[in-house]
Amino acid sequence: MRRTHTLAGAALSAALVSWAATPALAADATTCDALTARYETRRVGLEPPQVSAVLFAAAEDGCDALAERVLDAGASVAARDRTGGTALTHAARGGHVASIKLLVARGADVDLRNVEGSTPLFVAVEQNRLEAAEALIGLGAKVNLPGRAGVTPLSAAAFNGSARLVEALLVHGADPAARDASGKAAILYAAARGFSPVVMRLLDAGADVNATYGNGLTLLMWAVGYASDVPASDGVALVTHLLDKGAALDVRDDRGRTPLMIAAGLDHDDVADVLLRRGADSTLRDKDGKTAADLATTAALRAKLAGKS
Repeated sequence: MRRTHTLAGAALSAALVSWAATPALAADATTCDALTARYETRRVGLEPPQVSAVLFAAAEDGCDALAERVLDAGASVAARDRTGGTALTHAARGGHVASIKLLVARGADVDLRNVEGSTPLFVAVEQNRLEAAEALIGLGAKVNLPGRAGVTPLSAAAFNGSARLVEALLVHGADPAARDASGKAAILYAAARGFSPVVMRLLDAGADVNATYGNGLTLLMWAVGYASDVPASDGVALVTHLLDKGAALDVRDDRGRTPLMIAAGLDHDDVADVLLRRGADSTLRDKDGKTAADLATTAALRAKLAGKS
């Protein structure tokens, strides 16, 4: 089973400590009742930051009645927590469509970024909140506005392997060629995690199968070097798909290494087998004079590659 990852952390404001709520797709009546009761017992003496904290908690848990009450009492949709997030950011993280619509109707800026640069749409996508993301897009959120380090919502969706979110973003104009501050496009995030359906969809949307990225790495190189928690069968399937799509087999990165060398260095035996069957040249040497066999760390793979030399 693959581990759960996120592209960016999301610490809540210290002001939220006593109002913290568990993110949920549907409002929990018990939680909302408890938050409302707590607000009732303390509301007379609450300072503006504390009132904002109530709004943040209500938005994150989808407690719309409470959110309306504190808004009517003077809470601002523009108030920010310590991470720079607004109530809309919290509603997006919790995946609450009704809360999102309420806050935007009350004047919330749909594209306002937090201190990391993440918009509510980016936060929703990163948390795999499909309906929330669609709601934000429908309310005018810019699909190509990047989050932290220039990572776009499309890259966040690709990283998570969410084909439905990728589709929703592409349909609304997301750019598959956009690169983040590290020079990576959305397709690389999907390739590194073995998400073949997402990679194939991005190729269909116009991504170049033989584009070169940072350090001279290609899409195939990222695919053969898949993450350690990716099932080998997924890596093999993706590499096979890319070769069928015309991925260059013996292209070199800045170190002079080919996809076969990269696979060998990571002991991705099954991928190496696919590359060899497709005609990868095992005699090639990198800038240090090493062949794929030299880079292999297991005797079995080293012998297999040496036998092909």
